[in-house]
Amino acid sequence: MSYVPLIVDTHWLAERVDDPNLRIVDATTFLKQPAEGGYYDVWSGKEVYEQGHIPGAVYADLLGDLSDKNAEFKFTVPPREQFVEKITDLGIGDGTYVVVYDQAQAVVGAPVIGSDWASRLAWQLHYEGFDNVAVLDGGFLKWKNEGRPVSTEPGSYPKAHFTGVRRKELLATKEDVKKAMHDDNTLLLNSLSPADFNGETDTYERSGHIPGSVNVFFGVHSDPKSAELYDDEQLRDTFDQVGALDHTKKSDHVLWKWHRRNVECIIVK
Repeated sequence: MSYVPLIVDTHWLAERVDDPNLRIVDATTFLKQPAEGGYYDVWSGKEVYEQGHIPGAVYADLLGDLSDKNAEFKFTVPPREQFVEKITDLGIGDGTYVVVYDQAQAVVGAPVIGSDWASRLAWQLHYEGFDNVAVLDGGFLKWKNEGRPVSTEPGSYPKAHFTGVRRKELLATKEDVKKAMHDDNTLLLNSLSPADFNGETDTYERSGHIPGSVNVFFGVHSDPKSAELYDDEQLRDTFDQVGALDHTKKSDHVLWKWHRRNVECIIVK
C-alpha cells in the first residue's frame, strides 16, 4: 500500500470512505480563551462527535486517552504502551492508513481556522513510527459546508496490531531548547498569536516567548472563508520571511516541543 499525502482534501477522502484499510479519526478538542483574560479552558470534543461526524469515523481523545494521565501539564506525550493500547483500540496499526480531522475551528469563539488538533494526532502517530497518516484540509467544517454525509452512528474498526518504532528525535527536550537559544544554526519557531508572543496576554502561565524565537501564528495558514490551506506559494512565503526556509543551510529535521505554556517548533539546520 502506497503512503498517503501529508494533507488530503475532502474529495480525496470521499472517494475512499469505503476502503476497508482506511481509518477515519475525529480528534476534535476545544480550547477557549476567556474574554476577561486568564488561563485557557480546554475540553474533549466527544460530545460534539456524537452529534455528527464523518461516516465511519472513530473518536480519539487527545486530552485523556492520548496524553500522559500522570503528568503535571496537559497534552504531555503519554508512555508508548498507553498510546499503542489506545490507538490500536481505534483500529490503527499495520496495514491501515489514517485520515485525521477536527472541527477546524482552533479556538472557540475566535475567527481562526486551523486543524491543529488533527495535526497533533498526526504528529503523535509519526512520533510512534506510523507514517501512513494524513490531515484533512478544512476538517469537518469544510466537509459539512460541502453538503457531504454526516452520521451520528459511532464508528468502529477491528483492533489493530502496531509495530512502529518510537522516533525520539522528533521530540525536543528542555535541554534541546536551551541549546537552540544560543545556536545560530537553529530556528525556534513560536506558533501562537502575535499577542501571546509579545506577552500582551495572560492566557498561559508565563507571558511572552522563549528568547530568540520568531513568530508565525498558526492561524495565518488557512483561508477563513473556504477553510482550506492557502496555496504553496503563500505558505512558503510566510515561512521564508522568518528564515525557516533558508536554503543556504541544510534542514535535517524538525523537533516539536509541547512546552508548559507554549508550543514551539525547533527547526534544526
